[in-house]
Amino acid sequence: MKIGVPRETKDNEYRVGMTPDGARQLVADGHEVLIERGAGVGSGFADAAYAQAGARLVDVEEVFRAPDLVTKVKEPNEREVARLRGGQTLFTYLHLAPNRALTERLLAADVIGVAYETIRSPDGTFPVLAPMSEVAGRLAVQIGVTLLQKDRGGKGLLIGGVPGVPRGRVTVVGAGIVGINAVRVAHALGAEVTVLDIDLKRLTYLYDLFHGEIGTLFSSRVNLERSVAQSDLLVGAVYLHGRRAPRLVTDAMVRSMEPGSVIADVAVDQGGCIETIHPTTHSDPTYLVHGVIHYGVANMPAAVPRTSTFALTNTTLPYIERIAEVGVAEALRTDCSLALGANVWRGEVVCEGVAEAHGLPLRALEAVLAR
Repeated sequence: MKIGVPRETKDNEYRVGMTPDGARQLVADGHEVLIERGAGVGSGFADAAYAQAGARLVDVEEVFRAPDLVTKVKEPNEREVARLRGGQTLFTYLHLAPNRALTERLLAADVIGVAYETIRSPDGTFPVLAPMSEVAGRLAVQIGVTLLQKDRGGKGLLIGGVPGVPRGRVTVVGAGIVGINAVRVAHALGAEVTVLDIDLKRLTYLYDLFHGEIGTLFSSRVNLERSVAQSDLLVGAVYLHGRRAPRLVTDAMVRSMEPGSVIADVAVDQGGCIETIHPTTHSDPTYLVHGVIHYGVANMPAAVPRTSTFALTNTTLPYIERIAEVGVAEALRTDCSLALGANVWRGEVVCEGVAEAHGLPLRALEAVLAR
């Protein structure tokens, strides 16, 4: 199979869809790997490293049109969708639920779109989403703490405090992979940490993991209102499989926060769980609402591309190998986890969350695979 790896085009996106070692493995298995020139430079992988691995360096037109499978990191822009040809498989983060325009473009392009973020294991975990969630959860606190500095526009707070001075308060909405990693960093920095979720078993797990040194609350409206109002740093960490994130934190709740407080919503690429959030870029990452700093960068792990690329390839490569070996239809038929990654199939929506978000007809994946 021919596999294409384009250079990413999103603002300050330095990750790449495959490492040279990944390319080497696929070439050894008899596949042809096409890498767009310069695709890996931002992650520290020179073109020569891919060439030595047996990949072929090509231009942007060929890397999109020639392969049977195009694998990348972030959702394609309008120009990239136009370069795809009907019947190709696109394997990447898509986040279609909050993005009707991209959904319609992919449907019109007659491609098969398999999204990293909706691949789900039988135990309910998201194996390809998980490594970037780990990175984003840790970065959310790291960046949020920096934004609390007065020279960055914040309230001038040291999150861990010093003896005789109160510690800063960090509230994390959601106790999944993003949430636990945000809690881990905030706790290590000495903050007063509270995490909210509706899953009491998950809250019990976090309480025990941190030896009772964090606060855990059931995510009711009243508990959210109180916690948000007291927060110096609020981290949004909610994900629902393939669906638009629920707006749990309202405009009124944000208004109750002190000026100079910070919000970092990691759920922004699924529409955000905070009413006042909208996507921003690494070039222009923040804005103010009610005097509160909002950070809504939708490709947060791009800030640490080398770490992120290694972590991502660790999880995507086995799926890429399987698709390359037997074809996308057979790979989806025989792997129920990968099948849940299918979002669009040649003009039809096959992901329930995407169909629900946009009011589009849902076609059962089994039906299109049976053709």
